[in-house]
Amino acid sequence: MVETLSKNPRVTGFGSLHRSTIGRKMIMAVSGLAMLGFVVAHMIGNLKVFFGAPEFNEYAHWLRTLGEPALHESWFLWIMRIGLIVALVAHFWAAITLTRHDAKARPVKYQARRKGGYATTLMRWGGVTLALFIVYHLLDMTFGTVNPSDSKEPYARVTASFHEWYNVVFYTLAMGALCMHIWHGLWSAANTLGWNRATTASLRTLSSVVAVAIALGFLIVPYSVVFGWVD
Repeated sequence: MVETLSKNPRVTGFGSLHRSTIGRKMIMAVSGLAMLGFVVAHMIGNLKVFFGAPEFNEYAHWLRTLGEPALHESWFLWIMRIGLIVALVAHFWAAITLTRHDAKARPVKYQARRKGGYATTLMRWGGVTLALFIVYHLLDMTFGTVNPSDSKEPYARVTASFHEWYNVVFYTLAMGALCMHIWHGLWSAANTLGWNRATTASLRTLSSVVAVAIALGFLIVPYSVVFGWVD
């Protein structure tokens, strides 16, 4: 598809980039990939819970001291958090503006659901679910505001949280939404950024494998607590 970006067909800087549809799709793709990188790293870190409380707590402490002595304690975490907030805001902004653009371009709804409509709907509601989950997850694991345990140790918070059935259910729903988001978003980002030398079927298969692997990597922790493999 050929799209006119502006009167000048060249995209020069963010000013032109964010005004064009393809530019907003690129912003959405890059911000999504940045968050995906964090998600993978976070999932791998979570798996250290299987090595016991001392090692898991030590890993959490290491994250706070990462970058010392060049950085003060927790500076790396705050730099990462700010970067993630920027990526999250950019991702939501691009998604909302693209949705509005589509609505203005076609004010009359399709008589039959168009191809990809279900995936788009799942992405939108999945994004809302993930946003709510992120807020609750921070209150639970990071700040301890809603965590059942009074302990400040990460391992104790993890096991205490997943001993509550409602936390496991919410976590499962959120990981299901994350799986669908990665599945659709990864191959969409690959196409947007021109990484589409592989066939569409190959891209979808790769996206499915990555999405399911990440979701299972997260879900194994709460269900290990439920079944007593981690305590």
